[in-house]
Amino acid sequence: MSNMLSHNVHVLGSVATSSLTAWRGCLVVKNVPQPEKPIVLYDMEGCPYCRRVREALTALNLDVEIRPCPKGGSVFRAQAEALGGRQQFPLLADQNTGTAMYESEEIIEYLFRQYAGRSVPSYYRGRVWQPVLGSVASVTSAMRGLRVSQGKRPEQPLHLWSFEGSPFSRLVRERLCELEIPYTLHNLGKEHWTEIGPAKQRIKPGPYTPIPGGKRDAFFQVHKRVQVPYLEDPNTGEGLFESARILKYLDAHYGN
Repeated sequence: MSNMLSHNVHVLGSVATSSLTAWRGCLVVKNVPQPEKPIVLYDMEGCPYCRRVREALTALNLDVEIRPCPKGGSVFRAQAEALGGRQQFPLLADQNTGTAMYESEEIIEYLFRQYAGRSVPSYYRGRVWQPVLGSVASVTSAMRGLRVSQGKRPEQPLHLWSFEGSPFSRLVRERLCELEIPYTLHNLGKEHWTEIGPAKQRIKPGPYTPIPGGKRDAFFQVHKRVQVPYLEDPNTGEGLFESARILKYLDAHYGN
C-alpha cells in the first residue's frame, strides 16, 4: 500500500473516531483566559478517557502541556507515578492550584468549574454508553497512539496547533504520543458556527474572517489562514501544515 493511500485510510479511520465521539472537541463552549502557569496532562492519545479530557480542553480553548505516556513508554510514566502515586491516565497536574487528579469525569468537572466558572455542559457530561463508544472509536483508529514506538528525544518540546475533533490533527497527536515527544497543545477550537467545515470549504461562503481578538484571529494574523494541524519545532526552526507532511517530518527527525 502506497504511503498516500495508507495515509488516506488512516484519515478515514480518524473521521470515524470523531463521528463515534459525536464530534465533541470541535466548538469552543467558552473562550477562557490562559492560566499563568501551564496545565500539564499525562496522556495516551488513543485512550478514550484521555480523549474526553482533551475534548473539554478544546471546549475551553485551553492550552496544555502534553506528556505522552504510551504503553511500554519509559520517558514520562515514572514521572507521572511519582506525581500521582500510580501509572493511570489521564493524570492532570495544574500548577496554578497545586492540583493533581485522575479520573476523566473529575478532571472535566474541575476544568469547567475552575476556568469557566460553570458546571459541565450536557454535551460534555458522562453517559453510560460513552466508554463503549470511546473504545470502538479507538479501534477505528487502529489503536494508534497507545503503544510506544522507539525514537529520538528532542531537546525542546514541540508545539502543535490542533483541536480534539480534527481527524487530521489526531493522526499527528497519535505519532507524537507513540514517539513520547512532549509538546504544547495549542487548542484552536472553532469559535463560531460559521467556522464549521474543512479549512478550505467552510459552511459560510466567501473569504474567511475569524472573530476579532480570539485565538484564531491571532493565528490568522501570523499565518494568513487558520488550518490545523500546524506543527512548530523549536529544535530545527521548522513550521509545517498538512498532516502527511508533518508525519513524514516526525518520522525523518525522531523516528528510528
